[in-house]
This record gives sequence, structure tokens and C-alpha cells, in this order.
Amino acid sequence: MKQPPDPQLVPAIHAERAALLDFVALLEREQGMLVENPTDHDQLLALSEQKSVAAKGLNKLSETRLSLLQKNLPQSGAEAIRNWLKAHSPQGLAVWQEILALAERARRLNQANGELIQMKMRRNQQMFA
Repeated sequence: MKQPPDPQLVPAIHAERAALLDFVALLEREQGMLVENPTDHDQLLALSEQKSVAAKGLNKLSETRLSLLQKNLPQSGAEAIRNWLKAHSPQGLAVWQEILALAERARRLNQANGELIQMKMRRNQQMFA
């Protein structure tokens, strides 16, 4: 017999997706600033602080989701999560798949932004040399 999912699980997954969407938007904004106006240090610093706060919020949401999943799953891992959601919460599965895609997008954006920042730092060092 199928055990119903924890009633907090689907809202937790939706909250994590919303936070990831916001985080990706911040990263895209940062990338735009780095490319279009790389000398606006104040805006980049403010955005960096927003990213830090957003990342902490994402970690908290991720921990909440993980805790709820662990209560409902007999085993852990991405495939186990996918299988459990497929059986117990199809709408949660769709959101979970979106979360995975958004997390990968955030990872790629963050890596690219890091490379842009390194280029900017090297250029600044060359200017001072």
C-alpha cells in the first residue's frame, strides 16, 4: 500500500524551486553586470551580498527537503528520490526535475561568473603593475 507523502514535502520542494529561480536570476544579473559594466564595484558588491543571503536560504530549504525525504524514503540518492516521487507525488517529481535542472544552471552560471571575476582581477592587477 502506498504511503502518502508527508504533507510538507511538496510545499518544501516548491519553495526550493522558487528560491532556485531567484538565485539563478541573481547569477544572471551578476553575469550581465560583469560583462556590460565590469567597473561598477558597488553594485557587484551589493549583488554578492544578496547571493550570499540567497545561498544560505537555499541551503536551509535543501536541508528541509532532504530531512522530509529521508523520513519518507527507505534509501537515499537521486534515483531513489525520483522513484519515490514518481510513485507518491507526480507533481513533486516534475518540480524535482526542474530543481535539478535549475541547480545545474546555477552551477554553470556561478562557474562562468567566477571566471569573469578572475579575468577582471587579472586585468586590474595588470593595470596596477
